Amino acid sequence: MKKAGRIAVVLGVVGMAAVSAAYGEEIKVGGGGAAIAGVFNPVKAPFEKATGINLIVLQSSPKDGFVDMVSGKLDAAVAAVPLESMVKGAEAAGVKVDPASLVRTEVGTNRTVLLVHPGNKVAKLGKEQVKGIFTGKIVNWKEVGGDDRDIIVVWGKGTPGQNAQFSKEVLDGEPVAKDALESGNYAKIRETVAATPEAIGIDPHGIADASVKAIEQDPPVTSPIIVVTKGKPSAGVQKLIDFIKGPGKQFVK
Repeated sequence: MKKAGRIAVVLGVVGMAAVSAAYGEEIKVGGGGAAIAGVFNPVKAPFEKATGINLIVLQSSPKDGFVDMVSGKLDAAVAAVPLESMVKGAEAAGVKVDPASLVRTEVGTNRTVLLVHPGNKVAKLGKEQVKGIFTGKIVNWKEVGGDDRDIIVVWGKGTPGQNAQFSKEVLDGEPVAKDALESGNYAKIRETVAATPEAIGIDPHGIADASVKAIEQDPPVTSPIIVVTKGKPSAGVQKLIDFIKGPGKQFVK
């Protein structure tokens, strides 16, 4: 093979390797369902298209995502709960980390909404009404402007962060109604409400779809959606953060 030909082949291989390396890059993020539903699932496809970086999104819980990040299984942990609660949850699981080594970046806002069956005519509830419903003091929809039917409170077993915030800010620490119908994760709560005309539950705004009706709660329950890394975010994670705050903002729910 002539020298010029060999050079062309080498350059071609190098070019292909460079393209392969660029498109072989991946970022793994994981954690709470509220953050994932509201931000990371919606931006996944547009981010990958814009950057060529494969974004792997793994849903677990804020605590488990944080533990996986600390152990190196994830590039970043994501959540809609305070960083302090993630650290405490990890410590309770036997994983200790110096808070000073952590970098917290806010990338959005989670809004917890009330979900009811699409046939429910109630459109808005005040705090005292919501508190009364979820603590079992208000038991019929007609007491809050709805039809004459018993209220079924749906409460998720697999949504501890959401439950804690709602209990603190809306229920003022009072326990949920004893006859509440236990459900699983965010998706299961939505499915249960969609199939039960008498039901009411809570979920992140990003989880709501046409199968349920999200009604207004006054005042709203919100929390920051955060990205947590151990030390400065990697170049890839920083690209993701910049994308979410920039061109990807239009995809955030």
